[in-house]
Amino acid sequence: MEDYSELSDEELADLLRSGDEPAFTVIYHRYWRLMYAHIYKMLRDEDEAKDLLQDLFSGLWINHAGFPEKVNLSGYLYVSARNKVLNLIRKQKYRDDYLGSLATFANEASNATLDLLNERDLMEAIEREIRNLPPRMRQVFEMSRKENLSHKEIAARLGTSDETVKKQINKSLKQIKLGLKDAGTTALALLLLLR
Repeated sequence: MEDYSELSDEELADLLRSGDEPAFTVIYHRYWRLMYAHIYKMLRDEDEAKDLLQDLFSGLWINHAGFPEKVNLSGYLYVSARNKVLNLIRKQKYRDDYLGSLATFANEASNATLDLLNERDLMEAIEREIRNLPPRMRQVFEMSRKENLSHKEIAARLGTSDETVKKQINKSLKQIKLGLKDAGTTALALLLLLR
């Protein structure tokens, strides 16, 4: 090991390419502090910096046979470290963006689902109250709201007066309103019924 520590970066790189473990060890001891400082300066996170440092040197050893020839070892390590930091930042940004969009989607989906459920429940409650109306009143109400017929058209079909139709629709609305009870639901139901 003493002999190796006297070797130049270029000589160590040549030995590294051939899988020489002591050469790798000298490279590690020569550069780990500098690489750690370089990585930490960019990340400002001790644990992340240590993880990337370990990743940098384990990648160097695992891929030693593919280490490029005639490359400045310190420059190679600096560029590799910077690229690892940039990849980590990019992954974290994508992850944060993904989690943010997922949360937004979940929130919007939840609100939309609740709105749909509330509207569906409300429509079911309205239908239930319409079914509870006396038969003739229900018929007049459904002709008005579901068939969109005017008071005059309903009166003509049923052989009654416009005023009778108007009274039956008003009574129907009052009865439905009483059946729904909940003030917020009633107001919303009336908006749906009166449109």
